[in-house]
Formats: sequence, C-alpha cells, structure tokens
Amino acid sequence: MPPSQITQSGKMDPSERARGWRTIRAVAPYLWPADHPWVKQRVLIAMAFLVAAKLISVGTPFLYKAAVDGLAGEGRSEAWLLGFGAVALTVAYGLARLMSVGFGELRDAVFVRVAQRALRQLALETFQHIHALSLRYHITRKTGGLSRIVERGVKGVDFLLRFMLFSVGPLILELTLVTLIFAFLFDWRYALVVVGTIWTYVTFTFRITEWRVAIRRKMNDADSAANQKAIDSLLNFETVKYFSAEKREAARYDASMAHYEQAAVKTGQSLAALNAGQTLIITAGLVAVMVMAALEVQAGTLTVGDFVMVQAYMIQITMPLGFLGTVYREIRQALVDMGEMFDLLHQPAEITDDPDAKPLVVTGGALRFEAVDFAYSPERPILHAVSLDVAAGQKVALVGPSGSGKSTIGRLMFRFYEVTGGRITIDGQDIRKVTQESLHEAIGVVPQDTVLFNDTIRYNIAYGRSDASQAEIETAAQAAKIHEFVMSLPEGYDTQVGERGLKLSGGEKQRVGIARTLLKNPPILLLDEATSALDTQTERDIQESLDAMGEGRTVIVIAHRLSTIADADRIVVLEKGVIVEEGSHEALLARGGRYAAMWAAQKAEEEAEEHAASGSEAAE
Repeated sequence: MPPSQITQSGKMDPSERARGWRTIRAVAPYLWPADHPWVKQRVLIAMAFLVAAKLISVGTPFLYKAAVDGLAGEGRSEAWLLGFGAVALTVAYGLARLMSVGFGELRDAVFVRVAQRALRQLALETFQHIHALSLRYHITRKTGGLSRIVERGVKGVDFLLRFMLFSVGPLILELTLVTLIFAFLFDWRYALVVVGTIWTYVTFTFRITEWRVAIRRKMNDADSAANQKAIDSLLNFETVKYFSAEKREAARYDASMAHYEQAAVKTGQSLAALNAGQTLIITAGLVAVMVMAALEVQAGTLTVGDFVMVQAYMIQITMPLGFLGTVYREIRQALVDMGEMFDLLHQPAEITDDPDAKPLVVTGGALRFEAVDFAYSPERPILHAVSLDVAAGQKVALVGPSGSGKSTIGRLMFRFYEVTGGRITIDGQDIRKVTQESLHEAIGVVPQDTVLFNDTIRYNIAYGRSDASQAEIETAAQAAKIHEFVMSLPEGYDTQVGERGLKLSGGEKQRVGIARTLLKNPPILLLDEATSALDTQTERDIQESLDAMGEGRTVIVIAHRLSTIADADRIVVLEKGVIVEEGSHEALLARGGRYAAMWAAQKAEEEAEEHAASGSEAAE
C-alpha cells in the first residue's frame, strides 16, 4: 500500500481498512455458498472439531496440575483427580494432548476440500475474467506482472482460508477461556496481567505490522517489475541475441532486483525489531504471572500444582501469541495480494454482451460498415465515416499505407473494440446486439503474425475445432501445404512447437495458422497479411488454398502485396482512415489514382529485386 495510507501512529488508513473488509466479504461466499449444502456441512463439522480441540487443550493443564500435586503430596487438589494416581493422571495428560492434536488434524482433513474448491473456483473465475477483458486492457498491461498478481492473490486466499479460520479464531477462543480460568480459579489480578499482556502484544504487533505492509508493498512492486523484465527478455530471446544486448538486459534486471533488495533488507530489519518487541512483551507478562504465583506458593495459598498449571497456561497462550505475529503479518499481506486480484476481478470488461443479445444468425455473410468512426483515444482518431458494403460471398481487399486503418477495421469486425460512431452489421444484425461467442465463431482470422501455443502441431491445428479427427486435421494441413513437412519430422504431428512456436520458421508458423483456420471452416474470413511470412512459391501455393477456401464465403483481405489481391471482387484503398478509392483491380489501374501509383511502385520494386537476383546468379 502507498505510504500515505499508513498514518504517523502506524494505524491503517480507513480506506485501506475498508478495502480489506471488502476483500474478506468477497471471499466469504466461497466458504458458505448457497448452492452447495455439502460445503456448509463440512465447514460446520470443521468448526465442531476446532471447538473440541480447544476445549481439550484448555482442560489439559488441570490434569498436569493434579499429577504434580499427587507427586508432591499436596492434599488440596481435587480428590477425584488424586484418586486416579499421579501416573494415571500423567497418562491422561498425554492422551488429552493427543486428542487435542487429533481433533485439529480432523478439522484440517474435513476443511481441505472446502478450501481447495474455493481456490479452484476463484482461480477459474479470475482466469475467465481476464479473457473477458478487452484487447485494449491487455495491450496496456504487462503479462508477467498480471500473472504475478493472480498467483499471489490465489496464494493469499489459500493462506487466509487456512489461518484466519483455524488460527486467529481458535486463538481468540483459547485466550478468552484462559482469561476466564485465571479470573475464577485464581483472582482478578492474574486475569488483568494476562489481558494487559495480550492487549499490549496485539496493539504493538498490529501497529508495527501496518508500517511493515507499506515496505512489503514496495517489495512486491519491485518483484513484479523484475519478473516482468525477465519474462520480456526471455520472450524476446532472439532479439536480445541479434543486438548483443545480454549485458543490457542483465543490467535492467539487476536494477529492478536492486530495488527489491533494498525493500527486502528493510523488511528483514523491521521483522527483527518486531520480533524483539514481541518477545519482550510476552516475557514480561510470563515473568509477572509466574512471580505472582511463586509468591502465593511460598505463602501457602497455592500448591505447586497450581504454580505448574499457571506456567502451563502462560506457555500455552504465549506460543500461539508468538505465532499471531506471523499470522497477522501474512494475513495483512494476503489481503494486499488478494486486494490486487479482486481489483482485477472488478476491472470492468470494455466489451460486453447486450442484456438482450442473441446468437448471430449467418444467412450469407453480408458485411456492412455504416459511417463507422473509431478512435483508440479522443486525440487519436483512426477511421472517419467509413462506409463499406461487402455482399455475401464477395472477396474485398483493403489496401493502403501503414497506419491507414486497415487492421483496425478487422479488429472492429471481431469486436475487439467498439466503434465510436456508426455501426457494423452482418446480414443486417448489428454486431453489438449479438453475443460475442457467436460472432467469434462466425469469423475466421489468419493474422499477420501467427502465435502458437507451446504444445504439439496437432494441438495447434486442432485449436480451430477441438473435436476434429486426425483425418480432418491432416486434410486441413494438406490444404495449407504443411502436411508433408510435418510428416518429415521425427515425431510428426506430436512435434512440440516451443514457446510461441519459436521452433518453427515464420512460414511454417503461418501455415499452421492457416490450417487451423481452414479447420474452423467459418462463413466469414479475415486474412490479415496472411501470407506475409512466406516465400513467393509457397505464397502462390497457399494462395490457391485460400482462394479455394473462400469459395462461397465472405472474405476480407488486408494486404500489403497487391499481387495477392488482384483477383478480389473489389479493392478498397484507405488513407488516413478514409476510403479514397474502391473498385476492381482493372478499374483502379485505369483510373490512374492512388492504387495505380502503389501498383507501379511495387512492380518497380519486384523488378529491381529480380534483376538483382539474376545478377547474383550470373556472378556465381
């Protein structure tokens, strides 16, 4: 938490306290769900075991006292206890301790299913929510930092469930019972010393811990920053090598770790101060009570067994009190970590389904852009009143210089972003009024840069349709001109492609991406520079497959290489977010405008490349 949220006295800022209670309230439904009675039953059974364990634990020192009095020949102990004999009482003392531990273990065994179910449900909910967030959110967040927030948040929930329920609650119960025993069996002075010790200890622990939380937050931030730099560097391993930047990356990582080191040192030093203060307070209380009991033993008002019982009770409460410091620190940190995760869960999704949204019904695949405006931010307009009709089964190409808005149109079609003006329809249905799932199922996308999962080639192709058979996967691979390559590999379709598909070449990755889109078999295709990573011959081969796949479907092609879209039914030329020309390839060339100039420039470049290549061959 920011330092401003901790007052000079070490108290938690009210807003941060409210945030902590909000987090606890958010976790509570996972422990007491209305739709799962068995969870409630397990919680109640676990609570019963917990109470039984504490009652036995609190009663155990009575047996210890009776055994000591029996051995010391004291006659004022309860006659019914002394009647058992010192040895029997000692055995009973051991059995009582064993039962206390046993009930505690039964409590954990019953509750573990509840805790693990809650963790699984919460992790799944967070995972689903992250996928529901918009592309805008994901491109502004760092994946490494995001994964750490989720990881720490889930661990925080695990800690909170285990320790807040089964450490703090039982400790409060035990301290209350011991205080009452001291007040009734001895006198109010003992109870006063115990209460004063506990109050001083808890107040000191809470104040110092709140101060330490601010330091821990800085340590977490430094940890996330270092982790993010490490992940970015490893994901861009080849780029680092290309520019001999290993030392530079190491320096960036070390700089983040230096901040982490500073925060970690302060955390360790503050922990030492906290532990020293806690030990002083607990020892002072223990010594005070023991001195009082010793004086009364000398005066003959208490037995040796009473003295031993007082000592046993003080040790019994000081041990969990020492643990309370650790538990409270971890609970506070868990609340911080969970707060970050619940902030993520409360992050609103920019793109949501309309309450009355219905599944998209594709009758032909006609696309219509009606005066579409779009801006990533108010000061950065991209599209200006773009109107475009794409008839069902028509192939339309979008061309233009970089930054003209071509890829933005594709993202708006897929509803990665909402239009800021106008609307987009498919077969007359506004895409904002249909479910995102049905929209995504209707559109197949082959992006310019295909990113693969770190799994097998089979898995990546079958991602287009998870229930596809091996024969269907191979048919799609053959259509994408990659089947023969896959079969030439030692492990065939079981070959691992590596992180982001780095074990494959750019062209091979692109062909896998084409194969999985072919397998999806959608009514509308969006090809975003789909053959940009391929050599000329492979491009021609795959272009034939793409053309065949486009038969009977609506196809939007975003292209830089104009030769690949010369056969399009209509070519739309964009410039600075405005349609400046549209028509067939022949009509646009005849017009002699922007498209004709682009065509001539590319032809000149291709001829120059061919001339250079032929000159090189002649030289050899």
